Amino acid sequence: MMEMVEQIELLLEQQDNAQLQEYLNSLNISDVEELIGELPEHGPLFIETLSLNRAVNVFRILDSPTQERIIKKLSGQKVADLINELPPDDRTALFSELHGDAVQKLIQHLSAEDRKEALSLLGYEEDSVGRLMTPDYIAVKRNWDVTRVLSHIRRYGKNSETIDVIYVIDENGLLLDDIRIREILLVKPETKVSDLMDGRLIALSASDPQEEAINVFRMNNRVALPVVDSENILLGIVTVDDILWIANEEYTEDIQKIGGTEALDEPYLDINLFRLVKKRVGWLIILFLGEMLTATAMGFFEKAIEKAVVLALFIPLIISSGGNSGSQASTLIIQAMALGEVTVGDWWRVMRRELLSGLMLGLTLGLIGFMRIYIWTMFSPIYGPHWILVGLTVGCALVGVVLWGSLAGSMLPLILKKLGADPATSSAPFVATLVDVTGLIIYFTIAVILMRGTLL
Repeated sequence: MMEMVEQIELLLEQQDNAQLQEYLNSLNISDVEELIGELPEHGPLFIETLSLNRAVNVFRILDSPTQERIIKKLSGQKVADLINELPPDDRTALFSELHGDAVQKLIQHLSAEDRKEALSLLGYEEDSVGRLMTPDYIAVKRNWDVTRVLSHIRRYGKNSETIDVIYVIDENGLLLDDIRIREILLVKPETKVSDLMDGRLIALSASDPQEEAINVFRMNNRVALPVVDSENILLGIVTVDDILWIANEEYTEDIQKIGGTEALDEPYLDINLFRLVKKRVGWLIILFLGEMLTATAMGFFEKAIEKAVVLALFIPLIISSGGNSGSQASTLIIQAMALGEVTVGDWWRVMRRELLSGLMLGLTLGLIGFMRIYIWTMFSPIYGPHWILVGLTVGCALVGVVLWGSLAGSMLPLILKKLGADPATSSAPFVATLVDVTGLIIYFTIAVILMRGTLL
């Protein structure tokens, strides 16, 4: 990479545009994308210099902030060429990231047909499948034979996003089936399309959330899926490259939310410092206020702590164990929901598993906690003559807190999903804060029950 950067810097210094163009056009698309990342101030020049086809392919794989920054500095002709050559789905993705006035100016560069298409695609909700689809596909009729299908593909296939799958429609545009190209190529020319149809059709709705489309692709091993409206009219297709891009964005957003922050919407190093603080401070304030309740809980048991100061020694141990188990469970369930392995309807199965696993984990940690006190008593009188009660209190509290943490961490994502919220919002810090407060109540309640009449 450093060698490429040095070569480019030399050509820029020499202002040798012909050599620069030849060098850039000889590189892989991904190499040019990396160069733009290394030399962002020259990104517009690189796009201007590249041949149109390569410029389009490079522009497609840039992140949204970089696309927006570059397109503002391109010449009017290059913008027009670029916008017109971008596939409809990538064009829609670009428009959806820009401000309304910028979109209005860019749309003017499109042909009347493309302009109508772009406005139609932008009419769908931001996170819907309609925003991902492209109308560039191959559709045939059920009464055609293979000879006519192949002739149709030769004529229109170059404008299609993919010809791996051919779609069968009726006279009204109603989607009937999809056929893989290999099935068409392996039969006799006189074979009818209807003879190749098997009825095993999988389609997406234009109004479906993009997250659902990710799961459908994952489960069905398809390179493309058709998109239909409420009346099953074929509107377009979604290809796997767009789904991979969206899946990466969803994953990044969920990880950021699980970490206790809002989704950043742009690369960490590119986001404005004040916007970064704004994204983080909201959750920190909420979590801080939540943690204040731990002081309230401890104040409620102040007399118990005064009588048995030894209990205070294990507060960090108790609340961290509960928070850790809750965070574990929350992360596992959020991931399982993202993969489509768990749905809201599986809540009872999840609860049953977490009851058992939480109990087993709690017993394991409780036994370790008791043994720690037992072994320490051999070398120090710190726990006093009632060390067995202290050990039982800590052990039982760990069982209860870990069990509660597992249940809370696993149920919160499902509850949020049921309420229509993002499950990732039940992030690890949120679960940990909840379990910290309730964990203290469990701990001191068990202490009062077991130690009444002795230490308390």
